[in-house]
Amino acid sequence: MALGPRLDLRQTQSLVMTPQLQQAIKLLAASNLEIETFIGEALEANPLLEAGEVSSEATEPLSVAADEPSADTTMTSDEGALDLDPGALDRDRDTGDAEWGAAAPTGSTGENLPGIDERGGDGPTLTEHLEAQVGAAAGDAREAAIARHLIGLLDEAGYLATDLREVAADLGIPLAEAERALEVVQTLDPTGVGARTLGECLALQAREVDRYDPCMARLIDNLDLVARGEFARLKRMCDVDDEDFADMLAELRGYDPKPGLAFGGGSEAPVVPDILITAGKGGGWDIRLNEETLPRLVVNREYYVELKRGCTDKASKAWLGEKLTDANWLIRALDQRARTILKTAAEIVKQQDGFFRRGVSELRPLTLRAVAEAIEMHESTVSRVTSNKYLHCDRGTFELKYFFTSGIARIGAGGESGDGEGASSQAVKARIKALIDAEGASQILSDDTLVDLLKAEGFDLARRTVAKYREAMGIGSSVQRRRQKKLAGL
Repeated sequence: MALGPRLDLRQTQSLVMTPQLQQAIKLLAASNLEIETFIGEALEANPLLEAGEVSSEATEPLSVAADEPSADTTMTSDEGALDLDPGALDRDRDTGDAEWGAAAPTGSTGENLPGIDERGGDGPTLTEHLEAQVGAAAGDAREAAIARHLIGLLDEAGYLATDLREVAADLGIPLAEAERALEVVQTLDPTGVGARTLGECLALQAREVDRYDPCMARLIDNLDLVARGEFARLKRMCDVDDEDFADMLAELRGYDPKPGLAFGGGSEAPVVPDILITAGKGGGWDIRLNEETLPRLVVNREYYVELKRGCTDKASKAWLGEKLTDANWLIRALDQRARTILKTAAEIVKQQDGFFRRGVSELRPLTLRAVAEAIEMHESTVSRVTSNKYLHCDRGTFELKYFFTSGIARIGAGGESGDGEGASSQAVKARIKALIDAEGASQILSDDTLVDLLKAEGFDLARRTVAKYREAMGIGSSVQRRRQKKLAGL
């Protein structure tokens, strides 16, 4: 067989994402605020596009009746919804069976959830607040510069996690000079910032109120014994009676262990909902997109005609035709995106009707696949629709991912496994929290006891599942809660 170069022709088939399809994927996964930024860039790049008034058709809400058999409505059609072919896409599937722990709601009414206004970042940061005070507190410009460097090393709680010797070595200054600068930082408001340990943070606050006597110093030096509840030993070490010891503990509880958290990070913006839900007529729901953050694009036909008259050469005509094609495609893509989001949101509202009426205890197990099958779209499309999107209703503002939770089996009246769909993991977590909140100081519920109580209510959970849910909510063990309530009762 002779060796040498030769030319072969082969015919193959492959799936390729066009630039338009890639753009459609990005638009579908983007939030309204991201779309607003994208539209602003498109308006600058394409002279044929302009922001138009929102039409009455666009602002008309999509209505979902309480007894509606399907999510299809007169406003939304299968042709108008955007279903991306999974074969032509990178499949970033979310199974929907996992715990959406990171998809916690951002606002609620009466369900012990953080309010949406708590997410704002309009106030000064801790660094800004401290640097504004350095000039008056420092002895000279050099000391102020070192103090500002230390402020930049503080964590969000206000602690200096870096070793002071390393700081002095990095700056090329004596350790004593770094210590003096740190003392300046520790005099700033809020009291306790610049501390290197919890004990030092509490000691700074005790000195501020002139309570740092030898007894308080011993108490602060032995915080590990306080955490373990060894009060008898602590009273002997501090040489105080029961009344004085109770006063010292009360004083200690009044200090802030993380003073820096009173100031925001400055970068977190308030959540703006993409979908608005209100109660409709006949017991149903009205669903609409938040048009305040979603400008409406139109093609300026008059300007197009004027430009067309001035296009005399082939290159300028091709450029104008390309801009018109891009403008028309973008308007269609945004309209399809809106219809797809509304169709998906309508099915979620239909599936979780109990949540919107009665709260988290009625949250049902739901997967992306179930919604995708109901609206006849692919699971990856639903995944993109629910990413970075927030829904606002009377109960607060929630990420769409929040409504997808795993299920917990129900137990029948005779102890057998129920035939129903079970309960949402979020509903079970809410019930665990309610049971723990209602426990008395002398009746702390262990995880085994919680399992028994939940089984009596029809929830079939293992002890490790209860412990996992409890820890996910930031609730301590029964031993920790007993010590905390004993300490609070003194």
